[in-house]
Amino acid sequence: MAGSLNEVRLIGFLGADPEIRRTQDGRPIANIRVATSETWRDKNTGEKREKTEWHTVVIFNEGLAKVAEQYLKKGSYVLVGGSLATRKWQDSQGQDRYSTEIVLQGFSAVLTMIDRAQGSGYRAGGNGPDDYGYDGDRAAARPRSSASPSSRSSSGSFSRDLDDDIPF
Repeated sequence: MAGSLNEVRLIGFLGADPEIRRTQDGRPIANIRVATSETWRDKNTGEKREKTEWHTVVIFNEGLAKVAEQYLKKGSYVLVGGSLATRKWQDSQGQDRYSTEIVLQGFSAVLTMIDRAQGSGYRAGGNGPDDYGYDGDRAAARPRSSASPSSRSSSGSFSRDLDDDIPF
């Protein structure tokens, strides 16, 4: 359908270690639970309030599932990007139930580990390789480069073309 978009981006903390299961041919599928929170002040009492939402993320992308299996653990701070999918299933009493999940598959899936203390991390996914990340189906993530953009000079460097008189 033209004009529609099914895309989700979340930043939050893992509530448990990733659950890994394998397909019949041995490929990993990872399930993670990501908590996102919002805080506000109650207008009447002035008390700080917090609401936490739990999101189920299913990682079908083999490379991202391997990254989740190897590097993620309870408490990891992550950015995930994928699409929403609702599936129908039956509980033990035969009642129809529905679950909405964030699905990471294909080249548009994103999984980024964020290290809040050092401002660095691992990035997984996206539309192609980059100099601080992971290219969806490669075997291992690479640490983000600590070099500043100006120290990464090359003959076609973008940073050389910037004007120093930018007012901000």
